Amino acid sequence: MTGMYGPGEGQADEAGGAADAARGAEGVGAAVAGRLGAGGAGDSAGGATGRGTGGVAGGDGGAVGRGPAGGAGDRAAPVAEGSRGGPSATGAWDRRRVLRGVGAVAAGVAGAAMAGNAAAAAAPSRRVPPDGPAGASPSGAEPSGPEPAGVAVCRAGPFEVVALLDAHGTFPMPRADAFPGASPAAWACARRLDPRAFGPDGAWELDFRCFAVRRPGGGVVLVDSGIGPAGSPAASWAPVPGVLPERLAAAGIAPDDVDTVVLSHLHEDHYGWSVAPGGAPVFPRARYVVQAAELAALAPGDAATTYAVDPLRAAGRLHVVDGGTRLAAHRSGGAVTLVPTPGHTPGHQSVVVDGGRRQIVIAGDVVVHAVQLADPAVRYFFEEDPDLARRTRLRLLETAGGRGAVLATAHLNRPFTPLR
Repeated sequence: MTGMYGPGEGQADEAGGAADAARGAEGVGAAVAGRLGAGGAGDSAGGATGRGTGGVAGGDGGAVGRGPAGGAGDRAAPVAEGSRGGPSATGAWDRRRVLRGVGAVAAGVAGAAMAGNAAAAAAPSRRVPPDGPAGASPSGAEPSGPEPAGVAVCRAGPFEVVALLDAHGTFPMPRADAFPGASPAAWACARRLDPRAFGPDGAWELDFRCFAVRRPGGGVVLVDSGIGPAGSPAASWAPVPGVLPERLAAAGIAPDDVDTVVLSHLHEDHYGWSVAPGGAPVFPRARYVVQAAELAALAPGDAATTYAVDPLRAAGRLHVVDGGTRLAAHRSGGAVTLVPTPGHTPGHQSVVVDGGRRQIVIAGDVVVHAVQLADPAVRYFFEEDPDLARRTRLRLLETAGGRGAVLATAHLNRPFTPLR
């Protein structure tokens, strides 16, 4: 594998941050915003069919690693390089403790909104905005047709990527505090790209979304497992319970259909439906794939360990990888590949679904708000290594945008954003 974003195609970039040196954050942000268009790209994945020649970072010359399905997979280099070293000022904080503290301080506005969201989550009439028909045919010419509320589809060659809305809520921190230093111009562009993210009184409204990748001939890769049921670790700040099981059923996906669960990282809003309240894996046939660096960075007693990692390990379902790994390939040349995208957390990983004419990048928390599309240099408060996260975001958006890829995001109020 010579380039990060295409198995057997393209030329790798020079090592390190050469792309960053060649063009600054402002230039990349302008290029991305220009591709998206001043009015936003709409909810349809459309015809994002570009093919590029640049890899995100240098590959390792085709070294072979074991794939999560038990077979050999090509290893891929991380999108941004950097040693873990010591924790940054942000990374030194316990994220759950900070979020709980923020929720307490913001009890007048954000706390009330969060309580309202939690109550709505338990009621049959909970307010969850549907994703709508965001899919496209394999050719990219026509929408795939109406999808169930909270479920949307986009196709890349032989693969079908299904967006599954687990919940919607108000973040317990004003958006200006969550993204310090964002310029008025960046906020204005973000409002055009994702207007539903802008709640009253500076609130950040966000979706909590997972993605399922259907492979030809059966088998499903689930990317992240959402906020989970009532009482999950995310309950201290997110609008639990989520509805991922219902979304999967609406999409025609049974728990036994899922053979791989990729956890982009171990923040509580991304692993909540990994296990049932008793600790049994929700997806009993699946291997749960986590980067070794992510496990190594967990603090003693972290909720991720007790709630998900330990039960999955005891059930023999935890599968630890180190670096990029190919999850699936197709005779047409398409592939589903894990790509390390560190910075938000040390072992953060994304999934690239390459169908040939179209590529879909399931980016986890590399981009959490449209303001980071308007200006990729904008820092998110809870990035553990803000500088590395910025470099990762710059390189991912530059390379994916050069290919005309579709960005699939967990927290924007739209599942698919074409970078064209």
